[in-house]
Amino acid sequence: MDDEMDRPLEILDPLGWLGGEITDKRILCLGAGGGRHGPMLANAGARVTVVDISSEMLRLDRELAEARGLQVETIETSIDDLSMLAEAEYEAVMQPVSTCYVPDIRLAYRELARVMQPGGVYISRHKQPTNLQIDLAPTPAGFVIDTPYYHDGPLSPAKRSGPHREQGTMEFLHRWGDLLGGLCEAGFTIEAVTEPKFGDPSAVPGSFEYRGHHLAPYIQLRARRTEKPPATETLWTPASPQ
Repeated sequence: MDDEMDRPLEILDPLGWLGGEITDKRILCLGAGGGRHGPMLANAGARVTVVDISSEMLRLDRELAEARGLQVETIETSIDDLSMLAEAEYEAVMQPVSTCYVPDIRLAYRELARVMQPGGVYISRHKQPTNLQIDLAPTPAGFVIDTPYYHDGPLSPAKRSGPHREQGTMEFLHRWGDLLGGLCEAGFTIEAVTEPKFGDPSAVPGSFEYRGHHLAPYIQLRARRTEKPPATETLWTPASPQ
């Protein structure tokens, strides 16, 4: 961890989506990312706020920051309730995988849009829908889709814990129209989409790497907060007769 702390942008932003220098930038972390994202960004010079629903994750952030003499603000709340944050407060937002834990991703996007400055960059990673549809382990015939794409409500509890699903958590499947379309409707322009590779064809069946070879588990997005809210189209109708 000490080695990672000394090269934070290389670890957290290998694609350079933050634009390089982040000294004094106001950055919001939506999700603690295992208790490391906030302190690492602070070590790169940013003014960081970390939002997470887990008090334990926030405690890890504070302990690591204090050990390094860094300042990190922590707020215990869900990512779909940022009501305690001011409008246009942040220049950039980084979000590790966390949207799968809220039922309405569009609400989370609207909250995000409100607290971001126009032109700000949003970097996020999400579980892609099919990742939450198929079982964790293959059958003799391959991986089986056992959850409908149009599933509503929380998913069935994970049969076993792993990087794809976490036991003891409530997760929700978000469809592409919500993941991407909802972001655009909230006032963002999507600039880049990648699928981080976690697959290994030689991995043991049933492992994270074996499953990842058959299905990319995540998508990673870079989006830009637009200068103005998206235009709302209205249907033209003839004037009512007087």
